[in-house]
Amino acid sequence: MSKEKNKNLISRSPIVVILGHVDHGKSSILEAIKDLKITSKESGGITQHIGAYEVEHNEKKITFIDTPGHEAFSAMRSRGAKVADIAVLVIAAEEGIKPQTKEAIKHIKEAGMPMIVALNKVDKQTADPERVKRELISEDVIVESMGGKIPSINTSAETKEGITDLLEMILLISEMENFQANLSEPAQGAVIESHMDSNRGITATMVTQNGTLKIGDILGTFSTVARVKAMEDFQGNIVERAEPSTPVIVIGFEKVPMVGEIFRAFSSIEEAKQQILEPEQNQETRLLKNKEETLKLILKADVLGSLEAIKQVLGSIPQEKATIHILKAEVGEINDSDVKLAKTAEAMVIGFRIKANPIAQKLALQERVRIISFDVIYQLVEAVTQALEKKVAHEIVRKDQGKLKVLAIFKTDKGSQIVGGKVMDGEIKRGALLDVCRDEEKVGEGKIMKLQKEKKEVGEVGKGTEFGMLYKGDIEVQEDDILEAYTKESYKPGLE
Repeated sequence: MSKEKNKNLISRSPIVVILGHVDHGKSSILEAIKDLKITSKESGGITQHIGAYEVEHNEKKITFIDTPGHEAFSAMRSRGAKVADIAVLVIAAEEGIKPQTKEAIKHIKEAGMPMIVALNKVDKQTADPERVKRELISEDVIVESMGGKIPSINTSAETKEGITDLLEMILLISEMENFQANLSEPAQGAVIESHMDSNRGITATMVTQNGTLKIGDILGTFSTVARVKAMEDFQGNIVERAEPSTPVIVIGFEKVPMVGEIFRAFSSIEEAKQQILEPEQNQETRLLKNKEETLKLILKADVLGSLEAIKQVLGSIPQEKATIHILKAEVGEINDSDVKLAKTAEAMVIGFRIKANPIAQKLALQERVRIISFDVIYQLVEAVTQALEKKVAHEIVRKDQGKLKVLAIFKTDKGSQIVGGKVMDGEIKRGALLDVCRDEEKVGEGKIMKLQKEKKEVGEVGKGTEFGMLYKGDIEVQEDDILEAYTKESYKPGLE
């Protein structure tokens, strides 16, 4: 690295993600940190949910991503965004390891991030942190008190026990890891949240990881571009620039970017489109722009608590083969702007304990936008799961039928042959595809057009049977060739 670049290297504050099983207290810990570090006396407090916020402890800053759950975190990682530096694994001390705990451990290990275990709800009478530590050993997570290197902290979001210790451990790891950024490079980072705001248009929460993001910058992601018109910090204050690790809301995108997309700053809109959006140059762009495996949702609920609970439960739905993208999540009745956004984005509108107003109902009927409302969360989750299953792409699988040996060639025409053979293994069916093998190597491919046994056309022949067939293929078969017969079948897998 050049001396000039070295001069522009700075230590940046850590970006922390909280992962764990549903109902183990991820959101509660984040709320406890907010209550402890961001008081109403501070300018603005937190007036809106933007997916990330910043706190200060011992005169050092920490950025928390409070949106992901596993779904968004998986999406971020699958799109190449190493969005977090440190992971806090939250486990309820009275319940222990659950399926999503194991999933979270897998994500953390694959991402190669330092981990802190937060044994939460230690204020509960049935809490047993030592039992949980023993359980973690079977997942190859060995905490310091058990002889390992992973720090663990007993926490209670209810009593605030351990919250300060958690913040201090995050800062200690940050100091040891020495997270750095280069201010001389173009701004680069990740999209944490995005949605269509009925008043301000498209907004995206971004965290810069390198460079400095400024008003007027031109940004490109895999799916869209932006000229930064305005920026706000997590407290709603207007800002002109965002240094590394600082979460900001950005206004100015042409389309709603996808959660987890990497953004970069470019010198012009044309350059951004050419290098980021050109399908011929970027395979991931094709996957994202034509991604049928994404279920887009607009969520409207009666109260904020319901909304957060729904988002958390939806995050527990397996999303390896199809993902949920929440375009908008708000409290209040379903209105015409929700329907318009759903029409534009091809999204589904879901209401929880609220209905669509008459104008929205009429517009949805005209535009053929699907609106469904629920009063029970599990019914909502079932409906979303079913809709998500429909988004899973068909997979093509090969099913082997059997093998045959070519005994004789009776007639050869252009592209086809009449062949005599014997079934060595399995069953051979009319219409089967063939791999032509010669001297134990595949030399070509073909297909069985007709099958005959004792001069009569048949649909299939079994092991040991001698038969005749009409063969078509890209290579002429020879005596003693081995033909491996198979079919290709399309099926729709489940979500897992």
